[in-house]
Amino acid sequence: MSLNQSNISNSTNTNVSVIELYWNLVAKADKKFSKIRDLPYYQRTRYDTYFYKVFKVYTQLWKFQQENRQKLVEAGLKRWEIGEIASRIGQLYFGQYMRTSEASYLSESYIFYEAILTREYFKEGLYQDINLASKQLRFLARFLTVCLVFNRREVVYQLVNELKMLLDECKRTFQETDFKEWKLVIQEIVKFLKADTAFMNIRPLRYSVVLDLQPNSLPHVDAPRKLKLRDALLCSYHPNEVKFSELTLDTFRMLQCLEWEPSGLFYQTNMDASSDNVTNASQNGTPGSNRVNQDITDPTLAPNPRKVVLYRPSVTHFMAVLGTVCEELAPDGILLIYLSASGRSAHTLSSPSRVAHSIGSSFQFHSINSESTSAHPTSFGGDSADLHSGQIADCLHIGARGNGGMNCIYPCDLLPFTRRPLFLIIDSDSSKAFKASILAIPTSVQ
Repeated sequence: MSLNQSNISNSTNTNVSVIELYWNLVAKADKKFSKIRDLPYYQRTRYDTYFYKVFKVYTQLWKFQQENRQKLVEAGLKRWEIGEIASRIGQLYFGQYMRTSEASYLSESYIFYEAILTREYFKEGLYQDINLASKQLRFLARFLTVCLVFNRREVVYQLVNELKMLLDECKRTFQETDFKEWKLVIQEIVKFLKADTAFMNIRPLRYSVVLDLQPNSLPHVDAPRKLKLRDALLCSYHPNEVKFSELTLDTFRMLQCLEWEPSGLFYQTNMDASSDNVTNASQNGTPGSNRVNQDITDPTLAPNPRKVVLYRPSVTHFMAVLGTVCEELAPDGILLIYLSASGRSAHTLSSPSRVAHSIGSSFQFHSINSESTSAHPTSFGGDSADLHSGQIADCLHIGARGNGGMNCIYPCDLLPFTRRPLFLIIDSDSSKAFKASILAIPTSVQ
């Protein structure tokens, strides 16, 4: 064998091994991704190991394709396949942000999605392959969600325009019936942005170190032990409510209200743009207004509370998630519950609902004071007149009406969870009933 033939043979063997290793990594990553794709954002400690493993294999895959890009492209690797890997990494980072509320994961997700957009990974052959067009549409929708949460509104409007143009072209190129659901997606985001216009060009919903008082200067509440807001459960159900994907307008705003603005980046960016001073640096020294601040955590601020966002859950699912979150709550933690739903005034119900109320009405707390050995029973929820007349306390609908009390949450439903430090927000016309019920709990129990 000549020297040239030997070199060609060695090169071929090397290429084969690189390609085989790459596709083995792809198969391994796909398998692990499929296992965690639909995992809930609660039960965090149970699935931490899964996320560590899938992040590890995708890190290896991304690094491998970067180091061997030329050989892989020569072997037939398409740009959209690289974009698919980047998109999944962006999904992983955003999912981890939703599980932990750490802003650094949100920032990393934005970086990967922005790279896909600027490098146009899905553009080649976009209008010749309907599957590729669908991938681009899904990518734009996911990136829209990330930009909404990350307060990158200028990019949001850019993505909406791209989504509209892409959908129009797809309808002309392919069968229009294949894209009916995407028309609804565009209608959702347009309605969402229109409803949220009042919050444009004003201070962010998040706590901002640029605009708000320093945490040490805020008033403190005297308590027997030092507690911190560790977890939050955000749930919404309204007929025809404004939403994008499974993020409703009210849970979207609450999500941001429970976080720190990362180093004042949002406000600093807008101030830079308004003054046309592109050389100004953000608070952490990142120049320009179009770059994402890498160092966005402030060690002097408490970590963001972990959050679970539920979109139109059943009552049983809501109670199961609430129980799981309470079980995972740290010993020094406070759980915030935000419920946004339409209410119902007290009226006569069928016997199953009446039984539910009688349980709540007859439940008694025994407040044991350290200075006294006597116990003082305290009734929870309505009075006996309500019970005998068949009247029940107000409730919240988190499901279709006309199904008795199966789709309702009553004040007594939250009673078992008051064993843990609880901060309750009821965004409803029935909120007074919940307030009265909670106030009926003795101080030693609250």
